[in-house]
Amino acid sequence: MPWLSPRRVPAVLVRYKARRVAHLLSGCVLTALAGCAIYRPQPLHPRPAAQNASALEVPAARMPMPALRSHRFDPSNGLDVTETAMLAVVNNPRLRTLRDRLDIGRAQAFEAGLLPDPQLAASRDILDNPNADVSSAYSLGLSYDLGPLLTRSARVTSARASQRQIRLQLLWAEWQTIAHARLLFDQVHALRAQQHRLQRELTALRGLDASIQKALRSGDLDYAGASAGLDATAQVRNQLADTSRQLDQAESDLRGLLGLAPDAPLRLTGPDWQPRPSAAQVAHAEKDLARRRPDLLALKAGYAAQEARVRAAILGQFPDIQVGFNRARDTSNVHTHGFSIGLTLPLFDGNRGRIAVTRATRQALADAYRARLLATRNDVHRLVAALHTLRGQIDAAAEHAHRMDRAERSATENWRSGALDWPTWLAIRASALQADLQMNRLRRQRAKASIALETLLGGDWTDATTPDAPSPKTGNRSS
Repeated sequence: MPWLSPRRVPAVLVRYKARRVAHLLSGCVLTALAGCAIYRPQPLHPRPAAQNASALEVPAARMPMPALRSHRFDPSNGLDVTETAMLAVVNNPRLRTLRDRLDIGRAQAFEAGLLPDPQLAASRDILDNPNADVSSAYSLGLSYDLGPLLTRSARVTSARASQRQIRLQLLWAEWQTIAHARLLFDQVHALRAQQHRLQRELTALRGLDASIQKALRSGDLDYAGASAGLDATAQVRNQLADTSRQLDQAESDLRGLLGLAPDAPLRLTGPDWQPRPSAAQVAHAEKDLARRRPDLLALKAGYAAQEARVRAAILGQFPDIQVGFNRARDTSNVHTHGFSIGLTLPLFDGNRGRIAVTRATRQALADAYRARLLATRNDVHRLVAALHTLRGQIDAAAEHAHRMDRAERSATENWRSGALDWPTWLAIRASALQADLQMNRLRRQRAKASIALETLLGGDWTDATTPDAPSPKTGNRSS
């Protein structure tokens, strides 16, 4: 056959081997593509806020605290303080973002465990003037970098510790969100009670204000004599306006924390959350603080991750090694095969800069952990002392408010019977009002300090039998 003549045999062999090389490369490319991810667009759509808490699913098993896991979520007759905290854990927008970070941490841990890919290199030299004495040249090479294998164990350890750090940071954020929900519940409750008290006071003064205005118009009373009555009504009206603004802000903050729409109804029911741990509970929790607080555990996990990074940096100072195998043919039709070894000589860099950075970062994390632990202990002692002081203040304020309430009732009876002038009656009423408002403020301060102490100690004082402990819902307070 003419196509198998001796002159054409080398060209046929060249084309045959070229096809083999092309098939080999095609097979490698197809194998690599088989494991590739596929791009799918994900349009950005705004998530509408919930209009009602009843439309949301709140699984108790996902709650981070025993007091929440053992509580049944039923907002049909209003949200109690525990249900408010449960809803905040599930539906808070900031916690959703932190949970996405946890997915990123898992992906980074997966990435750290992957082995490096080998590298395939191929080349082909085509003859411009082919003849029987020369042939086209080609080369094939397969190489692998052994350097990442030396640091893989340290990188995996660091990634897993970082993933645990993110998980603990999420838990700490959930604890803080629970505390914030309890504080806002108490704030809304207290401001609604204060608003009701001021409205009741304004209603009581409305009759006197009308009488004073009538006396001014008839000339039976001048403005000097009427100033006490006019000032009393104006002050109560201003206090009511300030309280209403504060209440609107607190309700808006609570809706935002719960992930509810701005116009969603906010029905709160039941008592406030005011934990009162015993001195033994506080001492035990403070002693065990480093093993209870998620943020401290997260700092420990971050330190462990950095420790692994230091180890990886030290391992990275060893020469980077690349090994490979190759096969080639030159233009004189000489076939060769062999291997190659490449070394990175650590003469100038030697990874010394990275080692210094990782060690300095490790020291900074250690100092940050010690500073956080010291600050927490100081805050615990400060809050314990504040609660002790507030306990005495509240007892004294409660007794004073009780006396002023009795004085107000007696003064009202005497004023209505004509035995007491109205300026004196107004002065007594003003004192009784301020006593009630002061009592409200002190109770809010106690609630704030108690919830902060519970969060700092990582405690859950559900076994404490106190008058303010959470109990089944007893009534509704509607907005």
